[in-house]
Amino acid sequence: MCGIVGIYNHSDASTLAYFGLFALQHRGQEGVGITTYNDSKFYTEKERGLVSEVFANKQRLQKLPGNVAIGHNRYSTHGEKATINIQPLVFNYKGNKIAIVHNGNLINLDPIRKQLEEKGTIFQTTSDTEYIIHLIAHSQETTIEDKILDALRSVDGAYSLVIMFNDKMIIARDKYGFRPLCMGRLDGAAIFASETCALDLIGAKYERDVNPGEMIVLDGKAQKVFKIDDPHPRHCIFEYVYFSRPDSRIFGEYVDKTRRKIGKTLAINKPVEDADIVISVPDSSNTIALGYSQRSNARFEIGLIRNHYIGRTFIHPDQKMRDFGVKIKFNTIGGVLNQKKVVIVDDSIVRGTTLKKLIRLIREAEPSELHVRIGSPPVKYPCFYGMDFPSKEELIANQKEVAQIKEYLEVDSLEYITVKGLLDSTSLPADHFCTACFTGKYLDSEENY
Repeated sequence: MCGIVGIYNHSDASTLAYFGLFALQHRGQEGVGITTYNDSKFYTEKERGLVSEVFANKQRLQKLPGNVAIGHNRYSTHGEKATINIQPLVFNYKGNKIAIVHNGNLINLDPIRKQLEEKGTIFQTTSDTEYIIHLIAHSQETTIEDKILDALRSVDGAYSLVIMFNDKMIIARDKYGFRPLCMGRLDGAAIFASETCALDLIGAKYERDVNPGEMIVLDGKAQKVFKIDDPHPRHCIFEYVYFSRPDSRIFGEYVDKTRRKIGKTLAINKPVEDADIVISVPDSSNTIALGYSQRSNARFEIGLIRNHYIGRTFIHPDQKMRDFGVKIKFNTIGGVLNQKKVVIVDDSIVRGTTLKKLIRLIREAEPSELHVRIGSPPVKYPCFYGMDFPSKEELIANQKEVAQIKEYLEVDSLEYITVKGLLDSTSLPADHFCTACFTGKYLDSEENY
């Protein structure tokens, strides 16, 4: 999972890309990069770290001239967490410059790698994004547009990407539309971003989503649209559950609105009788918890405070401190929780280890009862399309029944929303979403994992 931006035909392209990536920081924290085009040259600045760290010095942005820019926040789901994999990836190709940023995960890499290596390809990174560039280079088509179409029709899986080919910009999204990608306008410039919150920050007006199976080419004042493949929407439902920002609009609906519906559905189907308060695990479950409270008799309260200033690393004390990792992120408000029958709403349970530690922390505030409600169905299967879910052996719901997870967490009750309840909380048809991490059914397969 990553965050990408593209700025075309704006005099402050690099600065706008910087602010866009800042808004998309939640989509990747391992590394950040920006590439611009000016006077037949590419300029690139990228490094491991957060946007605010890598571009802490404004002189770094001043090294990125030009009115065309692409940017990327990295969250690795394929390839090593190494500097060489930080995007944009930049290449020389037959006297031209080509750069690419990619959000997603390709799944048919083994046969493609064998084919490319037989043709003499030498891979420079361990990123699946590089495969696209090599497929473009080896395409027998004539124009760059047709070469890119040829390459994208050869890969399978999830991709939302922006490519710079000299001063052209090419934007593409896989036929399933797994990952969000939107288009906006600012001062006549075209703006592309993973989420609309990036458009909001820079003052751009949302125009539309890039459609599944669509490729857009910007060349000067010309804009052309191509069809990669027939659209077959299978949006990632987890974008609504957890990953996207609540103030973003994705897949045609505001995330906040959908999360509130999830909470309301959860409250109706999985109530807690005579509960006193509903609290969230900040921040992604905040609006789910609000929705739950609106459909229950329990009032919403802030029972946990999250420290937003930890950064990527922190210094552990020399002595072993129990649950230190959770305590440095969260603290309880004892007066809210003490002797209360509490409903804790979280967006999901993956391994379960963090929630177990958090429950132990909340117990120190001495609530009378703790009931957990989860805004997604049990996550039983790994994701191959860009969510960093571990192997099924590490997923607690794959190894334990709900009753066993309840005992593991040491809570009074545990309930999940159903797959149907989750899908009914969206505004799109149920078959427009991928639910493989819950059901084990991938893409068009009729067989389970």
